[in-house]
Amino acid sequence: MANQSSIQWAAECVAIIPCFNESRAIGELVQKVRQHLTEVVVVDDGSTDSTGEVAKSAGAVVLTHAKRRGKGAALQTAWRSARESGFSWALSLDGDGQHDSTEIPFFLRTAEGTGAPLVIGNRMERPDEMPWIRRLVNRWMSRRLSQISGRFLPDSQCGFRLMNLRAWSGLSISSQHFEIESEVLLAFTLAPHRVEFVPIRTIYRRERSKINPVQDTVRWLRWWRKACQLQGNRRAISGGLDPAVPLASPADVAR
Repeated sequence: MANQSSIQWAAECVAIIPCFNESRAIGELVQKVRQHLTEVVVVDDGSTDSTGEVAKSAGAVVLTHAKRRGKGAALQTAWRSARESGFSWALSLDGDGQHDSTEIPFFLRTAEGTGAPLVIGNRMERPDEMPWIRRLVNRWMSRRLSQISGRFLPDSQCGFRLMNLRAWSGLSISSQHFEIESEVLLAFTLAPHRVEFVPIRTIYRRERSKINPVQDTVRWLRWWRKACQLQGNRRAISGGLDPAVPLASPADVAR
């Protein structure tokens, strides 16, 4: 894509925050994000607390799922709504307050300077801030996505990212849960679209992760096996596998 220096971010970019039971953090987060972007959309994904009411009081537009459908479904609801409302860009961040809203300008400047339609936060330059299990899983998943995409992807699981909605609309994205970050990243790299990473910090408090370590890992592995199979089929059709970009085998996935 061409240089994006003419972007009017306040008018063209919406902030998107998928939420499930984040009433304690969402109000302050919305207020902080609105210091950088005028429009903030919160997707209340079937919360049983007052997340939606608190977000609305803080100035957000609230989209509501009657029951919990998953982070991927919440993001896709917001992306479709943003595209239909005429926005060209969407900046997403998590609703638990772990992303520093003062770093939003880093994403905007990177998109302007590089023309990349996808800019992702990279927590791995300061990985000691992450709980060790998240750090381990992130590195494991990032290696496999790097393998199939053919390029180094330092932080494949970060939910703090800026995305061009026109580029997104031309891709086939179907994930409904936490594998959404992996699917979007892989789809952009294989399109191929330019992807850039910006160093960020992550604020970990005592909040309980919404990730189910068993269920969501199984979902990710199923998605990963399907992605490997589809990419293998594409390469075979185009004239054979590229030896420089080896596919992961089931044994690799199981390790």
